[in-house]
Amino acid sequence: MKNFKKQFPLLEQYTYLNTAASGLLSDDVLEFRQDHDLDFLVGGSLFREKRDELFLKTRKAVGALFGCAANRVALTPNFSYGFNLLMEGMEASKKVLLLRNDYPSVNWAVESRGFKICYAEIDGNLEENIAEAVEKHKPDIFAFSLVQYINGIKIDPDFLLKLKEQYPELLLFADGTQYCGTEKFNFEASALDVLGASAYKWLNAGYGNAFFLFKEHMQEKIAPKGLELKDLQGKNKPHKGSFIGKFEPGHLDTLNFGSLKTAIDLINNTGMDEIELRIKDLAAVAKKELSELNLLEPAVVNRKLHSSIFNIKGDEKLFQKLRSNKILCSMRGDGIRVSFNYFNSVADLEKLLKNIN
Repeated sequence: MKNFKKQFPLLEQYTYLNTAASGLLSDDVLEFRQDHDLDFLVGGSLFREKRDELFLKTRKAVGALFGCAANRVALTPNFSYGFNLLMEGMEASKKVLLLRNDYPSVNWAVESRGFKICYAEIDGNLEENIAEAVEKHKPDIFAFSLVQYINGIKIDPDFLLKLKEQYPELLLFADGTQYCGTEKFNFEASALDVLGASAYKWLNAGYGNAFFLFKEHMQEKIAPKGLELKDLQGKNKPHKGSFIGKFEPGHLDTLNFGSLKTAIDLINNTGMDEIELRIKDLAAVAKKELSELNLLEPAVVNRKLHSSIFNIKGDEKLFQKLRSNKILCSMRGDGIRVSFNYFNSVADLEKLLKNIN
């Protein structure tokens, strides 16, 4: 079996069940960063002359991994930045469906702009709740997280395809920050019109990098106003005022987006099939074991489809006990959130269960 942990030195010291809060820095990304800064140190502006080539490679890498043409991949410093630009470009008269208590960066960007808003509840009947809300309120846009950050509830992608088939004019804007990097995904074949994600979690790309993917028809529907547009657009942005250029005003950071490219290279070398299999297998075992201990909410236990994020019953005392035993996780909602990535193992789960018991 491959030694997945050798890329992530922190795993020698801790049982890391906290990817849902922050991914890890790999040896490959660290090596890139050190080489990058050395090249900048000795090259200065000569080094920056190659920036467009790096950004092009990053867009191609993101597009290849997630099934989107490179000229419809925008590089942004974080999800919130890109999503606010996206919503700023939508007409304020639109009605938007949100999930109540979804990730704040999704809901705040909509709620603060004066859109007409309706809500669906996040529970064990999530898909039914969404379908009922769409039928009742007839929204123009549905903005949501693919995986819920507090308890890991995951929207069924087949449901989204059926929803899109039934309501083809409904625009689907998704936050994939807690999803991208956990399984194979083809954006072009999906129901989504826009997918955005920060890459510091499940892609283990460090901070300061994110991406947005757009279906072709979105170019006519988004018009961010009052933005600086780069004169130097690069190969995938051939003219001033191009669509992707509106989401990339000013300078991009070669360190951060080079880190994203390097992190994607590591995923490709590891194998997305292998990553998906390991995460799904471990998540299934974790759900079974945590359910038998009555540590999960019914909304999670009763769903067939789930992510590898779980919110277990526990207080500050248990949280501190886990921390003192070098098990890293997070206090979220009414409990303790644990999350399992491909570099985790059944032994990590067993250590968690032993300390809970």
